[in-house]
Amino acid sequence: AQTMFQSSAAGVISLIRDRETDFSKELFVAPVSRYGIVLGKIIGESFVSLVQGVGIVAFGLIIGVPITLAALAAMAPVAFASALLGGAFGILVLGNVREQRTTAQLFPFVIFPQFILAGVFNPIKDLPPVVEWLSRITPMSYPVDLMRGVFYYGAPEASLAVVRHPLVNAAVMLALFFAFLLAGTWLFIRKERER
Repeated sequence: AQTMFQSSAAGVISLIRDRETDFSKELFVAPVSRYGIVLGKIIGESFVSLVQGVGIVAFGLIIGVPITLAALAAMAPVAFASALLGGAFGILVLGNVREQRTTAQLFPFVIFPQFILAGVFNPIKDLPPVVEWLSRITPMSYPVDLMRGVFYYGAPEASLAVVRHPLVNAAVMLALFFAFLLAGTWLFIRKERER
């Protein structure tokens, strides 16, 4: 989930390159909704990130992670939803920057702390109140926890690994996706008009 989120978020950086080469001006004069264009970019980057997801699963199988076909089938939609949320988050970040250099400096700053706060490499149960609050406002924490919920579904370890109910994670991810998509697209288009 972390790989899909990060890959898709980083993939939409090409919109900044399109802005710098004036390709986005040509794109946004098309008789198509600008939200549709940005949504298409997010979906395209989500499919691209699926290739990395396949690589992660292959690596997991090589090192002996016990993944069944049923678990893979259940995790696939979560992986795609993680990529969609990451792409929408990337659009929100890009809506606030003007050039690719700034984006390259800003993205690690907003992505890497999420690895820790989302519990990618460490457990996030029983955190101090301030860190728990930061974890709750970290967008990446919801797809990571949802992926854990799907992977550990029915296993006795689920209560130790999963923080929130999967439906809560899914609902928050859906709300964040639309909030990021709408706000990010509006900010990005506003920057286009200011040029």
